[in-house]
Amino acid sequence: MRRLSIFSIIIAVVVTALAIISFQLGQAQQPTRKASRTNNVLTIYNWGEYIDPSLISKFEKQTGYQVNYVTFDSNEAMYTKVKQGGTAYDITVPSDYMVDKMRQEGLLNRLDLSKIPNLKYYDPQYMNLAFDPHNQYSLPYFWGTLGIAYNDQKVKADEVKTWNDLWSDKWHGKIMLTDSSRDMLGVALASDNLSVNTTSNMALNVAAKKLMALAPNTQAILADEIMNYMVNGESSVAVVYSGQAKEMADQNSHIKYVIPEGIGNMWVDNLVIPKTAANKPAAYAFLNFMSDPRNAAQNAEWVGYSTPNKGALKYLPKSLTQDQEWYPSGDKLKGKEVYRNLSPYWTQQYNDLWLQVKMHQ
Repeated sequence: MRRLSIFSIIIAVVVTALAIISFQLGQAQQPTRKASRTNNVLTIYNWGEYIDPSLISKFEKQTGYQVNYVTFDSNEAMYTKVKQGGTAYDITVPSDYMVDKMRQEGLLNRLDLSKIPNLKYYDPQYMNLAFDPHNQYSLPYFWGTLGIAYNDQKVKADEVKTWNDLWSDKWHGKIMLTDSSRDMLGVALASDNLSVNTTSNMALNVAAKKLMALAPNTQAILADEIMNYMVNGESSVAVVYSGQAKEMADQNSHIKYVIPEGIGNMWVDNLVIPKTAANKPAAYAFLNFMSDPRNAAQNAEWVGYSTPNKGALKYLPKSLTQDQEWYPSGDKLKGKEVYRNLSPYWTQQYNDLWLQVKMHQ
């Protein structure tokens, strides 16, 4: 989804550097084709490990375009690079609230949906969402939830059904928290039946104090490193994204995932064509390619997150698509909210309070 370990960053940097060197050598050997090859390059700016590499090769073979794949590790880092405009990114992958921010600031191209015939395969419930009405600027790429992963050798399923269960005395020093202001303050807000998009100083201060009260149960506050602790049996409970939980479960069958009842977060990552795009034909070709059900299914299996492509579901294992933790519906999604783009003031409030929480641990 969206998250990058230190090891992944190193690998991504090395792979990107090698790709650039290879591309430059190829151009040096064929100087007469430099202009045409430059026009055939599609530059994709994506999260690390967020696409099956074989699909990139397949796209290149089918279309003749050459992909320059660059990675980022946060929405904010991606936003800054696109806003600076120094690099002609043709495709990038912002999360829900960031799509809203970028479209409001004029950083995205409006999509010509007629150029994406495979648009028909998307599930309507992931289209026309509040951050981009009528999908004028984005297509859903992956979606998921924020929830609780636990080791069933140490934790019973009915012991972590709600967010408030995290504050139980039985989890003293056993819980891993994800290092994210929106996510963790959102957990505290949701535990008191408040919106994860709350903009009230009083409510946010109460949420921060509640997180500080969770300190005795907190083993550590980390990002991707949480997965290693859980897989190795060094932690019992963790607040994670659904895709992270799926990756952990694939490595350790005792890792289970639950979407807490009531209010919570459902996120959607999206494909967009930023204003920096230098090759729109290639960008549209890629959007349509990734919207093909077979390609979407292959990508979902490799990445480990849930696909919004309804046509892709028949190509995925039923054991996966019928699992209500990975592909929830109905009551499982009741009360789940997509993050809204917050003003700079409220973003700073969330960040400042989260810093206070971490200093209290």
